[in-house]
Amino acid sequence: MTFLGSPDQILMEVPQHAQLVKLRHPILSNEDLVRIRELSDDRFSSRTLNIGFPVDGGGAALETALEKLCDRAASVVHAGYRNVILSDRNLPKGEAPIPAVLAVSAVNQTLIEKQLRTSSSLIVETGEAREVMHFAVLLGYGASAINPYIAFDTVADMVIRKQLSESIGVAKAIENYVTAACKGLLKTMSKNGISTLRSYRSSQTFQIIGISKRVVDKYFEGTTSQIEGIGLDEIAAETKARYDDAYQRKPGASSLLSPGGHYQHATGGGRHLWTPDSIRLLQSATQTNDSDLYRQYAALINDQGTHLSTLRGMFRFKACTPIPIEEVEPASEIVKRFVTGAMSFGSISREAHETLAIAMNRLGGMSNSGEGGEDPARFVPLPNGDSRNSAIKQIASGRFGVTAEYLVNARDLQIKISQGAKPGEGGQLPGHKVNEEIGRVRHSTPGVTLISPPPHHDIYSIEDIAQLIYDLKNANRDARVSVKLVSEAGVGTVAAGVAKGHADMILIAGYDGGTGASPLSSIKHAGGPWELGLAEAHQTLLLNGLRNRVRLQVDGQLKTGRDVVVGALLGAEEFGFATAPHVVCGCVMMRKCHTNGCPVGVATQDPELRKRYTGKPEHVVNFLTMIAEEARGIMASLGIRTIDELVGRSDLIEGNDAITFWKARGLDFSKVLMTPDAKPEDRRCTQQQEHGWETGLDNTYLEAACAAMDAGKPFVVESKIRNVNRTVGTLVSSELAKRFGNAGLADDT
Repeated sequence: MTFLGSPDQILMEVPQHAQLVKLRHPILSNEDLVRIRELSDDRFSSRTLNIGFPVDGGGAALETALEKLCDRAASVVHAGYRNVILSDRNLPKGEAPIPAVLAVSAVNQTLIEKQLRTSSSLIVETGEAREVMHFAVLLGYGASAINPYIAFDTVADMVIRKQLSESIGVAKAIENYVTAACKGLLKTMSKNGISTLRSYRSSQTFQIIGISKRVVDKYFEGTTSQIEGIGLDEIAAETKARYDDAYQRKPGASSLLSPGGHYQHATGGGRHLWTPDSIRLLQSATQTNDSDLYRQYAALINDQGTHLSTLRGMFRFKACTPIPIEEVEPASEIVKRFVTGAMSFGSISREAHETLAIAMNRLGGMSNSGEGGEDPARFVPLPNGDSRNSAIKQIASGRFGVTAEYLVNARDLQIKISQGAKPGEGGQLPGHKVNEEIGRVRHSTPGVTLISPPPHHDIYSIEDIAQLIYDLKNANRDARVSVKLVSEAGVGTVAAGVAKGHADMILIAGYDGGTGASPLSSIKHAGGPWELGLAEAHQTLLLNGLRNRVRLQVDGQLKTGRDVVVGALLGAEEFGFATAPHVVCGCVMMRKCHTNGCPVGVATQDPELRKRYTGKPEHVVNFLTMIAEEARGIMASLGIRTIDELVGRSDLIEGNDAITFWKARGLDFSKVLMTPDAKPEDRRCTQQQEHGWETGLDNTYLEAACAAMDAGKPFVVESKIRNVNRTVGTLVSSELAKRFGNAGLADDT
């Protein structure tokens, strides 16, 4: 918070124009806020503005209150007040708080427009802010500091009720809460590549999902919002519902608040797709291979769960002339398009990791190693013919067991630029999950936390990603090279660049998920729904004449055959499953993955807990076969015979009755469902990328080098290397790894 003096003061030999109230962090305790209010110096004077509106006045009253708030804020700054405190504390009865971020952003933009923002600070005193995302949003839209007074009261109450450690006092508990919130803010800023809070403040590094353009343009100008959504009327109505819940409780109603259930299913809490009923049905169906039970599970997800939980739940298929299901390609072909998500050995147990690999190899699909390396013993088939080898080998920053032998034992080499649950974070494995075996496979030290920055630290241009793709193609000529991107606004432009860089496949990952090692602060509010990113990537590639050169894959909480069909209609040719196969293998969604305490042996390295693991490859095979059969039934109803015919046919989708729900009726899916004019063969990948590895320098001596390897003789070559020789030695290294693995050459060869 600053005081800006006159030009004369700025030019003084001992300038006096930069007096500051310096804060250690942006979260103010109640005592801190009192001190700021009591500063008597005019240079740091404060004025509190209540951010309430007449709760019975609806959207019109909310809009009027916002206009008055912005005018008052500008007036008090004009009057010389330097600290504007926006407060929803102790509002009079009949007034409800304006949502804090709406008030902050509206005032911030007004002060910027009137050229007053740099001479004032915005402090928010709000009961809304509770967790890292809340603080991040308020700061991102202009807040200088935040006092989350109800969060503090809640922590204090937990201490008084002895819900925390008996040795901790109120002051220490609140201090711990603030420390944790600040660490979360640092992580949020680092994910966006921002080093200082001054740079982050007012940066608006967000994508809005489900707010109308009118509200966005007026109060959040500059933020992307792709599908319209609620306006001030709906915001006011939702606020009133909370107000009524507080002030107009029915006689005999419980005094307890809603149980929440934001992260974990809670009876009477927030809506989740993974519930005790859906988990029970899926596990029973796949363990007994019972199609009737699977249909009950699918109905629970498709007809009830996703209806108002996901964007795809608000779609329906148009009426078409059906065909006999016998004319639809068989499930045995469809499952070859299925993959399991990138979950590293370490984030999940060896048993779970190998179960998925064996199942996918039986189906002809692909499992993903994640970026945690893989034990070379798994590259050798088992006596019964099964293979534990993950077909997709992921490369993030080239750490964690990425060796030449690892690369040559892959059908797909995947560059993880970012991931759905943790975009911008890279791999993250807590030290308590790194045992001796994982340390060996990852070429690391047991007990040490392993964090790999995502490779966007090394990729600053299309040329950089093109070079990495070329390097990997040289490392394994027989594998395709894929790139993993996160669904977010603008991902289409990135996908076009990646396609020009000669990627064979692009994965669009949705924000849902985070299986294995994601901290709770990373499995919400990071990235966007895959429906938006997939549609944008497909359309952008198509409009730029690039779609037929690259395959598209989608993942992010796919659960049913309906999800697969919607994904295909929006442009995907391949489909990833991560959480669902784990549920099939016994996961009960305890959300304890990051603690190493998974009670069913899926996401833990604890040897005693791993003994409880019950998953079998047969169960995963049953599940994905049932998914494919459900998809076949939908395809038959649409008159579609193959997945290839289905890809990009978004004209077969329209909005369903869910859009009549009061909070959904403002949504506009026209951009998502747009179908650019194109030939059928241009809507999917029909030609291979030309990687050009055949012209590399290695090819001039590769045959002779391989002959020397086979004969066990030394080989020497002398050649000029020029800057057009983009990769040298990698083809030879690849052939060496195929023959000798990590052991390398014998002495004197």
